[in-house]
Amino acid sequence: MSITARLLDRLADTRLAADERARLRVRLSREHLDSGDYDAALEALDALWPQLGARPRLEGLGAAARAELLLHAGVLTGFVGSHRRVDGAQEQAKNLISEALNAFEGMGDRERVAEARAELAYCYWREGAFDEARVLLEEALRGLGQSETEARALALVRLAIVERSAGRFREALRAHQGSAAFFERLQSHSLKGRFHVGLAETYRHLAESEARDDYTDRAFIEYEAAAFHFSAAGHERYRAAVENNIACLLLFVGRHAQAHEHLDRARSIFDALGDGVRAAQTDETRARVLLAEGRLEEAERTARAAARALEHCDEAALFADALMTLGTVLARHGRREEARTLLSSAEEAALRAGAPEAAGRAALAAAEELGDEMLPREFGALFERAAERLAGSQQPGVRDRLNACALRFVKARAPVLDMPWRAARDGGASADGGVWDGFSLRREVLRYEAELIEKALRDAGGSVSRAAKLLGFRHHQTFVALLNNRHRELLHARNPIAPRKGKSSAHRRRRA
Repeated sequence: MSITARLLDRLADTRLAADERARLRVRLSREHLDSGDYDAALEALDALWPQLGARPRLEGLGAAARAELLLHAGVLTGFVGSHRRVDGAQEQAKNLISEALNAFEGMGDRERVAEARAELAYCYWREGAFDEARVLLEEALRGLGQSETEARALALVRLAIVERSAGRFREALRAHQGSAAFFERLQSHSLKGRFHVGLAETYRHLAESEARDDYTDRAFIEYEAAAFHFSAAGHERYRAAVENNIACLLLFVGRHAQAHEHLDRARSIFDALGDGVRAAQTDETRARVLLAEGRLEEAERTARAAARALEHCDEAALFADALMTLGTVLARHGRREEARTLLSSAEEAALRAGAPEAAGRAALAAAEELGDEMLPREFGALFERAAERLAGSQQPGVRDRLNACALRFVKARAPVLDMPWRAARDGGASADGGVWDGFSLRREVLRYEAELIEKALRDAGGSVSRAAKLLGFRHHQTFVALLNNRHRELLHARNPIAPRKGKSSAHRRRRA
């Protein structure tokens, strides 16, 4: 008889006390959640928790049973709210889990305190708040010491996820390697699957960033191990996620046809489960594969569908990734203004999600795809934001991409009038050669004038009178006329014009 069947058999006993019945329902719901069946997990609690977003019915329960019900209701709210795109679900989940955490602390239950912290950390991770998640997980692990419990295993798995999401792949690898023997001794297929998929993801990112074929091979091996354990646990949702991740690895090694096969399997499972968020994440991966294949129209349709599906979910970092992919596709398609808007929106969405590195990747993508048509000051601002936010990144290829952008920025800033003699000196084109092709003195003077005006307005805090004084104008009206007629693109840098207070009609009559 399965665990689920045994739990249902025990619940049929009408003599059960309220606390025991509540604990059995929570355990049954956890079994369904562990296998990825969210509907069954919710149904198991329907007598104690009428609907998502409502407060559990705690009347008649002891302190321990109330705490367990609150914790599990919070965990379910986080998972179900994420995949059903319920607004505010993560905040509701954090409130329920925090209440349970306080109750477990009052009871001195060290293991349940650690479990609650690990679940609370996962809510913060979904929102992109990686630092807060890391602090909670480290507290949970300190409280458990070296105990070989499922609570410790859960905290270790979640900590590795946070480190990878923050781009700290070496730290994630050390966490996995240090706990490998411990996970092998566990009986839970679900936890073993999570361990192996986390290790596979870490190897994949390291293979991409360090160009190591042995890490690529290890990643494929770990993905297969994860798929085995998730199948044994009956966790279809996690198995589908593994298929999506394998497709990402196949994209990296250029095996596009195989990547589509794995994405088809992942999409089919997510559709069957009704998980719109993960299905959209699969579409975003497919859009990147299509982009790599040069199939721009299909890539645009797929990326746009992914962005539309992810727009209103709590996982803003996923929405930012979809916008970034769509913006890149449009830039390659020659629709540069649309691409600029989308990449800027991706940067803003990532910042709202508390994911500065994702915002840095969006700025870097904009600089790479659109930098050729930007003024040096605009290109420089983009590069500065990207470099600042990606300074500690371990994301694959980021350092090389930043270096390439830096070289383009230096070239863009090189004095144009210095080009002829420098090219001749370096053995390139002659002083009267092709380096002058398309050159316009008026355009270059206007560009330099615009840079000086923008800097003056910035240093003057947007005040046109102060900026005019910095630039040497005797009357600020002359400077305003220059702005309005020659550099209207800089009007955004000045302070808003304050309307003058007109004299009243009574005042005018008295003057007359």
